[in-house]
Amino acid sequence: MWRIAALIAVLWATSASAGDLTVQVRTADGAPVADAVVMVYPSAGGAALPVQYDQPLVMAQQNLHFDPFVLVVPVGATVAFPNRDKVRHHVYSFSPAHPFELKLYGKDETRSVRFDKAGVVALGCNIHDSMIAFIRVVDTRYAAKTNAAGVAVVHDLPAGAASLHLWRPYLKAPNNELARSISVSGAGASETFTVEVHAPPPMKPMY
Repeated sequence: MWRIAALIAVLWATSASAGDLTVQVRTADGAPVADAVVMVYPSAGGAALPVQYDQPLVMAQQNLHFDPFVLVVPVGATVAFPNRDKVRHHVYSFSPAHPFELKLYGKDETRSVRFDKAGVVALGCNIHDSMIAFIRVVDTRYAAKTNAAGVAVVHDLPAGAASLHLWRPYLKAPNNELARSISVSGAGASETFTVEVHAPPPMKPMY
């Protein structure tokens, strides 16, 4: 009986010491920045994989665009690449984190790729040069992406010191990434980044 009580006490203490981190990303004029990836590495550990994310691990081709523009996946994830267009696509990446090629395939066909190394995977289409997207493969369970309001929430972080990383395509920073040290309490924490983002290459209009 005492063992059950001890286990309950440990679980309660672990839960009580966990907090959420809310990150706001905006430009100098206050505009929200979507599609920024937040990654947290607690000093006390706890960032081990595997981990499941709520969003589908899908990078679709639709209306001559990739959707989503930025996809966050854990190391070891398999991502589906469905073609929902009437035309064929030829998806590729030259990124050191995971170079690959999916040769021409048509409407309602799907290919899949497993990503086994953390890093940035920039995507293109060999037929449609304006199609650009990114997959950020992360090696921490504490990761999230900012929404249209420029807000990301990382849940259940252990209390204590941590390293917070922010990455986004075209972010004006070395390797498009910023980092800072933070402290998380059981009540959670909040951080704000004011950033400068370069304009992306022009995209073709949707048909």
